[in-house]
Amino acid sequence: MANTTDADEDGPRVPIVCPACETTSRIPLADVADAIDRHNEQLHDGDDVAAVDPDIADRIADLAASDLGLLEDDGDSSH
Repeated sequence: MANTTDADEDGPRVPIVCPACETTSRIPLADVADAIDRHNEQLHDGDDVAAVDPDIADRIADLAASDLGLLEDDGDSSH
């Protein structure tokens, strides 16, 4: 994975980490899945080593759950 900067006309960049290579890269959102797959295939025999930064992945999951109403309290927690 090539190291890149945050500033880019292509939109937001997602931090990708690879603990085995001890690298962190920022990839344009549209290219994240392909970049991770390519890195893992070329350098780790297809094993899922490189991934989206876990803190970012957790935050995205929280935002999606909130968007879907999965985190809303139904007001009846006495059960």
